[in-house]
Amino acid sequence: MQTSFLDRIRALGTAFSLAQIQGSTALFTPLQPPVDEAIVQRDLSYGPDARHRLDLFGAGGDARRPVLVFLHGGGFIGGDKGAPGAPFYNNVGAWAAAQNWLGVIATYRLAPAHPWPAGAQDVARLVDWLKAEAANHGGDPDRIILMGQSAGAAHVASYVGGQGFAEMAATSIAGAIMLSGLYDVPSAARNPYQDAYFGTDPSRFAAQSSIDGLAETSVPCLFTVSENDPADFQRQAALLVSRRVAAMGKWPDFHWLEGHNHISPVHQIHSSVDALGPILARFVELVTG
Repeated sequence: MQTSFLDRIRALGTAFSLAQIQGSTALFTPLQPPVDEAIVQRDLSYGPDARHRLDLFGAGGDARRPVLVFLHGGGFIGGDKGAPGAPFYNNVGAWAAAQNWLGVIATYRLAPAHPWPAGAQDVARLVDWLKAEAANHGGDPDRIILMGQSAGAAHVASYVGGQGFAEMAATSIAGAIMLSGLYDVPSAARNPYQDAYFGTDPSRFAAQSSIDGLAETSVPCLFTVSENDPADFQRQAALLVSRRVAAMGKWPDFHWLEGHNHISPVHQIHSSVDALGPILARFVELVTG
């Protein structure tokens, strides 16, 4: 990615704000190719709640292809998978289809109506649906890779690292990708978004954390943090690496994303300046054979 373009992202600052979201969206929207709706099956239900919805990209055929699942961010209280004509997060699904994978873009229940551990429960429900249905859409139920950003990454982490689903994760998915996630609740900066999902009782925070499970999981994992992520996400990433090294004796598969902020890494996927896609593709190829 050209330095001048990275400088334009850097100019949006480190604070995760409406201005940063709007600025990142404005930068990347013109760079995203239009999505062919013919390759998309929208609003399939994977559970009983109205938020238990997913879109499939590139479904069809008899081939058993890797299944890449993306879970959006939104501070635990908002966000969605995208709609027809929207650049995000259709870009992730279209990119997955372009790799000859089955792309799955899903949403989940939100706080405060659905607090912890609703996210991990929804990920488990989604994985169960894919184990049963992926083959019917050209996907391989034995090659499922979960990817989440921000709150979505926290939910993937909770599924992989604890909250009662670690054993299921170890036998049900091929890998997990977490972009700018929250892993250690006690050390995280308190804010209304986290309070809405995790609550305000400090005695529960350790049990709500995924970091210990992530340090020792057998599930192949890839983690990222952005140069211009807010300080809290920088600390979370550093703590995760430290805990993983202490447990395993080596670094995890970890990438520092030059120039990017909290939201922009996912915005770049499938664009003409995509530097993250090749990193993700290498990981998927590695863990799916």
